[in-house]
Amino acid sequence: MATRVMMPQLGESVVEGTVTKWLRAEGEGIREFEPLVEINTDKVDTEVPSPASGTVLRVYVSEGQTVRAGTLLAMIGQPGEVVIDPAPEAASAAQATAEPSPAHSGRGPAQATDAPSVRDLGFISPVVAKLAAEHKLDLAQVSGTGAGGRITKKDVLAHLERPRAPAAPEVPAWERPGEGDLFRPSELQFGQALAKEVARGPAAPPLVPGMLVPHTLMRRQIAEHMLRSVRTAAHVTTVMEADMSAVVAHRNANKDLFEREGISLTFTAYLVAASATALRAQPLVNSKWGEEGVQLQRQVHIGLAVSLGEEGLIVPVLRDAEQKSLRRLAAEVSDLARRARARQLTPDEVRGGTFTITNHGVSGSLFATPIISQPQSAILGVGAIQKRAVVVGDAIAIRSMVYLSLTFDHRLLDGASADAFLATIVATLEKGAF
Repeated sequence: MATRVMMPQLGESVVEGTVTKWLRAEGEGIREFEPLVEINTDKVDTEVPSPASGTVLRVYVSEGQTVRAGTLLAMIGQPGEVVIDPAPEAASAAQATAEPSPAHSGRGPAQATDAPSVRDLGFISPVVAKLAAEHKLDLAQVSGTGAGGRITKKDVLAHLERPRAPAAPEVPAWERPGEGDLFRPSELQFGQALAKEVARGPAAPPLVPGMLVPHTLMRRQIAEHMLRSVRTAAHVTTVMEADMSAVVAHRNANKDLFEREGISLTFTAYLVAASATALRAQPLVNSKWGEEGVQLQRQVHIGLAVSLGEEGLIVPVLRDAEQKSLRRLAAEVSDLARRARARQLTPDEVRGGTFTITNHGVSGSLFATPIISQPQSAILGVGAIQKRAVVVGDAIAIRSMVYLSLTFDHRLLDGASADAFLATIVATLEKGAF
């Protein structure tokens, strides 16, 4: 019986994705759990494994096409097996739904209507998937207490602590009746799919004058996002200078201690800490524009722009920054940057930012006028830290200085409020109280 491969929901807030590459063509064989297709969501590529062994009978979504979660992607079965095309109205309904509907929770085209259905597990986090795989746990047996009945790490641990009944002898796969063919990865599939974020891609061709360089999906996404921001927000940039001497001294005194704990103490961690302090002091900057008013955000989620070289950049999000110590921020900054460059981020890790920091100074730039990441209200640009001669009191001194540029949306922030925010960042850095 043919098995459906559906577009999975790869994150709690991810409702659609773009098919970037089919790893098996129609007529080719594939084993269960082997990578079948690459899906891109918010510049994060994920390999989706095959839910069954067999032959790729039909591919319904071509490369480059963007579809919603629950859309039928392909059918896998035995060579020569007849595949019935879905009715047009069924296909449209699938593409208009963010999650698979109950009607598709476990029945293939040819299954009887009284076949047992599979429980809809909803979004499974990588941590939950890993625990389930390690303990060979059937997640359908775990009661979820998270939002919407989602299974959390706490639910899995509580289930594992319960007394176990003697295990029944395992029934061979060929003796088990079909339980449904909606692509809802098992615990092993989740572990493999979410752990294998793509770190590959075709090597960039050498650039030759006169050649036409095709747009990559990432470059198109960056272009669309930047154009939308320029057309949406009223961009204004203000620039201030900060004396980083206190930060440099604090870092020099603590970086060895941090390194012994396996933490790289970078200047970015200080900038995140100072920004989080300023966002709490000036909550209007931690907001977004709406037709009915300005929505102040409850949490401080700071995006960190990470360069991927010629491919572009990606912005992983450090969540609840205002609640974390400098040590915790440093650890998370290093982890996010490393996994961003290794293509190991999940789609949810690049969504939901309320403010962004871009450190353009790593390439020697002194200051810039960055573009706001919608729907945020501002973005902080950080220039190169340089020793310069400055006037301190009535004397000339050599200090480590940096230009900080704040681009803000003039629809909801005025110059006074934007300058007050940036001044708070400067004061926090110069005091060095971390």
